[in-house]
Amino acid sequence: MSLHGRTALVTGGGGPLGRAFARALAAEGARVVLVGRNQRALKEAAEQVGEAARTAVSDDDPAPDSVRTAVCDVSDPESVRDLAVELADENVSLLVNNAGVAGPVKPLVDIEPGEWDDVFAANVRGVYLMCRAFLPPMIEAGRGDIVNVASVSGKRPLLNRTPYTASKMALLGLTRTLAGEVGPLGVAVNSLSPGPVRGPRMDRNFRLTAELTGCTVEEAERDFASRAALGRLVEEHEVAQALVAMLAMPGLCGADIDLSAGMVAPA
Repeated sequence: MSLHGRTALVTGGGGPLGRAFARALAAEGARVVLVGRNQRALKEAAEQVGEAARTAVSDDDPAPDSVRTAVCDVSDPESVRDLAVELADENVSLLVNNAGVAGPVKPLVDIEPGEWDDVFAANVRGVYLMCRAFLPPMIEAGRGDIVNVASVSGKRPLLNRTPYTASKMALLGLTRTLAGEVGPLGVAVNSLSPGPVRGPRMDRNFRLTAELTGCTVEEAERDFASRAALGRLVEEHEVAQALVAMLAMPGLCGADIDLSAGMVAPA
């Protein structure tokens, strides 16, 4: 499969998973637009993606402008409108809604309304706003792909993480309904649900779980990983490979791909 000639917009592009997605897409020949709130992180990510892009082209088919960055808060309607104007010259035919926050780690009764709203603003409203802004050109062209990064935690209990799990379940509903709306118009909408991905976010969650329960960080990670059939976390590059594989399945629409190492609900 080749993504040459396509432009992919990746939100949360400055984070570890966003960078992994962007590298994988660039390696397949796509032009990548990295979107996030931190300009420094975006610049660092762009350098990594540029390296991946250079390995994907030949001397006869150079791609000097394979990556672009743009600062945006996807939860802010005005910021997303400004982003759409800034990228009006880009033919974005692939939108990867990866931006999101983990939210608080504590019982529901201890969660403040503002904490709840912050999670839904980033994880759900941000996806809605990005889709609303970048879907019209795809519909007009009769072609496009949207991949929403959900989570296996939207399909199974995850104690002390109600805002996060509820937001990811909402994202699954958004994906399936939007697929029904725009699939007949040529745009495929799917979701990718990683299990726990090894990296800074999960390290933070394990530390908070340890503080909340009195166990060690190592015990928190071991207990969490034991719920997966493979007994481990998934890696960033595995999730990125899953994204590329989804794009190679032209009949995929309204689907959710579970990449969780076999994560199951705790007994």
